[in-house]
Amino acid sequence: MIDILWVYTKLGFWHVIDWEGLDHFYFIITLAMPFTFLRIRKLIWWVTFFTLGHTLSLIGNFYFELYVSSYWIELLIPITIALNAITLFFPKKFSRIINKAYLPPLVTVLFGVIHGLGFGRYFNMLIPEDDVSLSLFSFAIGVEFAQIAIVIGILLISFIVTQVFKQSKERWEFLVGAMILSQALSMIFERI
Repeated sequence: MIDILWVYTKLGFWHVIDWEGLDHFYFIITLAMPFTFLRIRKLIWWVTFFTLGHTLSLIGNFYFELYVSSYWIELLIPITIALNAITLFFPKKFSRIINKAYLPPLVTVLFGVIHGLGFGRYFNMLIPEDDVSLSLFSFAIGVEFAQIAIVIGILLISFIVTQVFKQSKERWEFLVGAMILSQALSMIFERI
């Protein structure tokens, strides 16, 4: 039991911190950029909503054999990244959206479902039939830990850029948004 917990927690962690597939990493960066350490609690909730969506799609794929064309999922994943990156170009408008109660968390859950569907078939091959629940739970914990590590890193880098080097937060968000949008567009055009 401890072995399964450890193996799938590590698998979930490295799924997010995978240098071969940076889509998850880019999405969490774009999610974290508008926030500061003062609002980390809300950001952690959003990250957890993303993990929830990701996990729900893994559960659905395992138990109900959801079939969604891999072409569309592989195309939708960079589109979710691009949409999040675009919000960084309009920080004042997005700041108002952040304060809305339900819309951003629901969208974040939906984006988590899309990202999870991209990994679902592969995950089904890795999961043991006799320990499905523990494996899924452990994997979700690993994903959450990795995402929180990314969030803390991004908030720390943003703090250094804006407070130590005295750069404009709006300009910093625009720069990061532009870099990630360029990567997302590249992924989209590769997959069309």
